This record gives sequence, C-alpha cells and structure tokens, in this order.
Amino acid sequence: MLYRCVTWIKRLPYIICMLVMILAGLTACSQTSTSQNLSGSPIKIGISLSVSGDFAPDAKGTLQGYKLWETDINNNGGLLGRPVQLVILNDDSTPEHVKANYEHLISVDHVDVTFGPFSTLLSKAARDVTHAHNYALLEGSGGGPSVFNGDNNIFDVSIPVGNNLITSALYILSLPAAIRPKTVAFATEDDPFTQPQVDLAKQMLTYGGVTPVYYHIYPADTTKDYTPFANAIIKTHADAVVLGTLLNDFTAFTTVFKQHHYTPKILVATAGPDQGDQFVKAIGIQNTEAIMVSNGWYPQANTFQNAQMIQEYVAENNGSTVDSISSNVAEAYSVGQVFAQAVNKIHSINNAALITELHNDTFQSVQGFVKFDTSGHNVIAVPYLFQWQKGKLIPVYPDTIAVETPEYPKPAWP
Repeated sequence: MLYRCVTWIKRLPYIICMLVMILAGLTACSQTSTSQNLSGSPIKIGISLSVSGDFAPDAKGTLQGYKLWETDINNNGGLLGRPVQLVILNDDSTPEHVKANYEHLISVDHVDVTFGPFSTLLSKAARDVTHAHNYALLEGSGGGPSVFNGDNNIFDVSIPVGNNLITSALYILSLPAAIRPKTVAFATEDDPFTQPQVDLAKQMLTYGGVTPVYYHIYPADTTKDYTPFANAIIKTHADAVVLGTLLNDFTAFTTVFKQHHYTPKILVATAGPDQGDQFVKAIGIQNTEAIMVSNGWYPQANTFQNAQMIQEYVAENNGSTVDSISSNVAEAYSVGQVFAQAVNKIHSINNAALITELHNDTFQSVQGFVKFDTSGHNVIAVPYLFQWQKGKLIPVYPDTIAVETPEYPKPAWP
C-alpha cells in the first residue's frame, strides 16, 4: 500500500498529505454531447503560444489540444449557440511578446476571453496583462507557484506544478531499504516550472534518508551546453537522478549519460519523457526504457471525454497512436472543457461572472476533477508516476492506477 512508505509524511506540508490520500482512490465520469445549429458571431478566445523559440517543441502539444477542443466544441453545438474561434498569436517564447500579444488580443482584436500560453514564465506575463483588463485567464501548462501572486483571475486546470514530483519521491521512499537508492543527484533549469518541483523532491528525499550528492541550477534561457552538468552528475555515481528539464535539455542529459555508460537506478524528469512521439524521436525508442516522469494524465484514463479526445486526436493526426499523445494536449483540452462547463452553467461569457463561477464550482476534464482555491490552483488534481516500458509510457505508481510494476533498477543503455 501507498501508506507503508510514509509514516514520516505527517510532518510534511498538509498539501502532501492530502495528495497521498487522494491517490488512494479516484472515480471517473462519463460524458454526453448533443449537436446544435450554430448562429451569430463567434465567441473569440485569445491565446499567445510559442510557435517558435525555446518552448516551441513542448508548446506544439498545447496548440494541438486547443485546436482539438475548438473542433469538438463547434461540432457539438458551440457555446450558447455560437461558434468558438481561437485567435492565436506567436510569442516566440518570450515574456515581452506575450505581454504585447495579450494587449493586442484584448484591445485590438477584442477577444471575449483568454486562454494561457505554454510555460510558467510566459503565464506570469499573460497574468499581468489579463488582470489589468479584468479578464479571466484559464491555463493548463504554466502553473508554477510564482504565477499565483494573489490575483483572482488566473486558473490552472492541471496539477499545482510544485507537487508534480511528490509521487516520484514517494515511490523512491517506498522501496525496501536494502535496495532503495542511497544517493541522488539533482539538476534543474532556473525556470519557475521546473525548480519548485525539484526543490520539493529534494526536501522529501533528504528527509527520507536519501543523500543529495549534487544539486545545480542552470539558466534556462542562456544554457546551450549541458555536458558539464551531466558530467558532474556522472562523477557522483548517484543511484538516482532527478532532472528539472523540458524536452531539449532532458535529451542532452541522456545523450551524455549514454555516451559515458552511466545508468542511474532511477532517472526521472519534470518534463520531456511526457512528450509522446517527440520524446521518442529525440532519444530513440530503444533508449526510453524505464525513464520516469510525473504527470496528471495518461491516455487510458477513465476520465471525462478522454476516450473521445483520444479517438479524435488519432483520427486527425495520421499515423499517430494512443501512446504518442503529449500530456500537453490533455492540459490544453482540459482548459477548454472547464471553460465550456462554466459558460454553460452561467449562460454567459462575461469575465466577471466567469471568474466568480470558476472560483465557486467543481468541474470535470480529461485530467480528472477540477476545483480551484482562491488563488487559482486546482486543489484536487493528482500526480501519478509514469514509466516508459517496452516503448510505451504507462502509469506505474501508486498501485491504484498502476498497469505494471515499476521497472527497477533501470537497465543499462542499449
């Protein structure tokens, strides 16, 4: 059971204890849809996205999720009998462009509502502009702690970012003492998405008796060569490695690890391994075995409209499989789902009314249930631990959702 590893957990923050309890059992929901005739002017939703720049590889899934939801909602009657239109501007992965984009979307394009960009860094920029205009901002891929500064207009439908690696730490500490990793190395971008996750995992593992032998923070926007950090980790011979990465830097770390025949018993990352086909293409399917990542969604989840989303994604992307879908697709799709439920509940797209409704109600998404606290965190989102096994990313922890036993230790690179 999950609880056997955490007798010490009572001393950790309350939110961790709540997550442990939620992990013990979840329920799923079904969905229905009806088709209606669309009329009237479209409901315009403004979005800034990283079509180019450093975040572009990861933001590709976000764009796919938003567009998939737009197609689905319009095929099923739109909202309030009106079609939905996404107005998307490229931000080149920079906060300055994000601010300019949302200012243009609101003041020039006169969009009705706004959805968020990819990444915590860019969501902070979006938050400032939308708050100044009293617009609700729903997002699913930018919920780092620094985004939530007391403004009441931002809502993150996904797991609170700082909690993502909790399940990874709990799994490591659940292993029998005789085989549990004794040492762990950490490296992370200074990004507000990655670093809070790594820091909490470090706190938990240290408290649980796993000794940190390396901890390094590197600049997210200027670092191009990750070899020195990877080599430093290799020299420690750490049993476990926890990386605060996105796709590109995770790929760089694993390339160096493989070149030097260094195989930690556990290799887990904040992001990168969750990117489906893009991840497989980046490191090669033969190199994915036993790599881990924490997240709040998986293709086989029995959640609201998940089967529908999966079916339509595969149909629209020739050659794609269920297992190739990025979790960013689900995060973006969830944003649209929650927005639609709020609009249908209050029969309005007035931003003040939407903000009130979003704070007060409970919603459903492909990622599970959504309930916002006063700051905009989804307080009932649950992180799971996933692992690549035999070419597929599958849930392995906790036992309540695992489809296979975690592969431990990680086998040597092929």
